[in-house]
Amino acid sequence: MTKSIEVDEKIFQDAVKFYSSMLNIPPLASKIYSYLIFDFEKIGIPFDEFVEVFSASKSSVSTSISLLLSSQLIIDVNKMDERKRYFFANDDYKKIRFEKIVQKMKDELKLLDDLKNFRKIHNDHEEKKMEVYQSLLHKSIINIQESLNKL
Repeated sequence: MTKSIEVDEKIFQDAVKFYSSMLNIPPLASKIYSYLIFDFEKIGIPFDEFVEVFSASKSSVSTSISLLLSSQLIIDVNKMDERKRYFFANDDYKKIRFEKIVQKMKDELKLLDDLKNFRKIHNDHEEKKMEVYQSLLHKSIINIQESLNKL
């Protein structure tokens, strides 16, 4: 089997390192995800190609694909006339990722409000710093949500 797509080795290695760190995924999962981002024409990559390209066991590839699917980093498609599943990088993942970030910031704001309301001793200096931080979170949420609406 030959590669379905052309991959630049340097960019690929940089992507593997970046996504492994940023997404906190194992090396093989990072390789599969990085490989898929080179599928610019969206032809889809079959399971067997990952096994061959990465010289990995079917079990390891299957585990990594399951992780990527459950993380919504990739999607799979069964073509009408074939039994094979084809895998693609999930184009919606960027939006999903930032929606999760916004939710975490909102959760943090609620926690900070709860702590502020619970606090019995007041320190104007600390409260001022907290207000600045909460303002930053609010502005970031608004900025990200505006950008997400454009996606």
